[in-house]
Amino acid sequence: MAAAGRVRSEDQFLCSICLDVFTDPVTIPCGHNFCKSCISEHWRVNVPYQCPMCKEVFNLKPQLKINTIIKEMVAQFRHEAQHEPNISSSDQQAAKPGEVPCDVCTEPKLKALKSCLVCLTSYCRTHVDPHLTVPALKRHQLIHPVENLEDRMCRKHDKPLEVFCKTDHTCICHHCAYSDHKGHDVTPLKDEHEEQKPKLKKTEAEIKQMIQERRLKIQEIQRSVELSKNAADRETAEGVEVYTALMKSVQRGLDQLLEKIQEKQRSTEKQAEDFIKELEQEICELEKRSTEVKQLSGSEDHLHFVQRFTCVKAAPSMKTWTKVSVRPPSYEGTVERAVSELEKKLREDMKKKKMKKKVVKAELKRVQQYEVDLTLDPDTAHSDLILSDDGKHVHHGDKKKNLPDKPQRFSHCPSILAKQSFSSGRFYFEVQVKGKTKWDLGVVRESVNRKGQITCSPLYGYWTIRLRNGNEYEALADPRVRLSVQPGLQKVGVFVDYEEGLVSFYDVGSSVLIYSFIGCCFNDKLLPYFSPCLNDGGTNSAPLIITPVRH
Repeated sequence: MAAAGRVRSEDQFLCSICLDVFTDPVTIPCGHNFCKSCISEHWRVNVPYQCPMCKEVFNLKPQLKINTIIKEMVAQFRHEAQHEPNISSSDQQAAKPGEVPCDVCTEPKLKALKSCLVCLTSYCRTHVDPHLTVPALKRHQLIHPVENLEDRMCRKHDKPLEVFCKTDHTCICHHCAYSDHKGHDVTPLKDEHEEQKPKLKKTEAEIKQMIQERRLKIQEIQRSVELSKNAADRETAEGVEVYTALMKSVQRGLDQLLEKIQEKQRSTEKQAEDFIKELEQEICELEKRSTEVKQLSGSEDHLHFVQRFTCVKAAPSMKTWTKVSVRPPSYEGTVERAVSELEKKLREDMKKKKMKKKVVKAELKRVQQYEVDLTLDPDTAHSDLILSDDGKHVHHGDKKKNLPDKPQRFSHCPSILAKQSFSSGRFYFEVQVKGKTKWDLGVVRESVNRKGQITCSPLYGYWTIRLRNGNEYEALADPRVRLSVQPGLQKVGVFVDYEEGLVSFYDVGSSVLIYSFIGCCFNDKLLPYFSPCLNDGGTNSAPLIITPVRH
């Protein structure tokens, strides 16, 4: 324990002029301590009388008196150094990877206890003993063990680097401060370390932010690729439908059409792969830099900290990704150009499709007249859901509220029902789903199970459709039906004809019928059903909103 105490207190007994343990320590008016002979010689050479540490100038030469308290402490320090108990080699540990080994030991090398800035050598407990007992070696400066001792010495004066020059942004020795860097703004390394260390946290936060932005960009690009693939799939299906209905002699034209579509898709994927690869490389570099920042933040090695801080703080030269995106290719007119020799037939088909769209649009206008005004029922809301004051908005809050477990409340699934119920006639409502990556919508029987895990299907009283992963739409029928929905769905219309047993879902923006449950058997009250699903760390934070119908 004596050794540990001496090691920790050694630096405070060093004179900043001779860099050795005090001899006849004196205190000058500014409060700094020096060897009496050192400060006397310093003032003999340097006039006026100035403190070598704080640069305070004294008009008259201060009277130097021995500081008896420090002198006694130095004497006690020397006594403890001479009478430290020896520790056998068997009590020491071999140097592990990452630890500084003793430069004197043969294999196995023991863990170094001290490094000498004069010998430029690291010593284990056994081999450091001469520096504690031999008078000539006791004047050497010992520090905590470090590697690359040569880099810690001033190449010009062969003195340890203990001062930081703010003017030149470099580490220097005390002699440099009085010569090459005289008049510069200098400070002890320890003070510079304390000043710069808080700034490291800001740098670490900036690096984490850059990593997060690039990860989000990767997700955005991947979603764009998936949307592009869906568009390609739909266009391919249309091309196959047209060409299959025509003569076999146009098979070659069909192959060319498919090749064009796939070429565009491959180009999109190639662009996305290149972006992702570049982003992942930048993330890798930033993570390495983040690791270095974390290691540096815990370092008490002043020199290493200051030398590495500027390099770590400097932002790497990286691309700004804000305006970078992968745009799905446009397939408008691809089929028409590929089958130009069948233009007349194709135009007829297009006219038929337009007529079909007009029919659906007219149908949507017809069902919109059955609009009902809905409000969400808080007594049915799962405890994680957050409702607006007007009862029109609902989203997941990532935090469970302490609510009474009423029989009508959903206990497991993040779901909620409307206050209004219907047992006859027709009704229609619209829900905004813009910005969401997952949701469930539809109608349910009043008597459905609301506790524990729920199975959504007509067999259990649920007539619903859902979105997952941003672009996977399903009708939860028996069995489930994968739905083809145009990109950019923002608002869903839900129409119910109780007597006809019909539940239909519409893409309000494009006036397209998404899916219909037909032949349903309703023998109970029906209530509109909503599930905004989990927040997913903010990626699905947008609310479901009951909106008024725009006729």
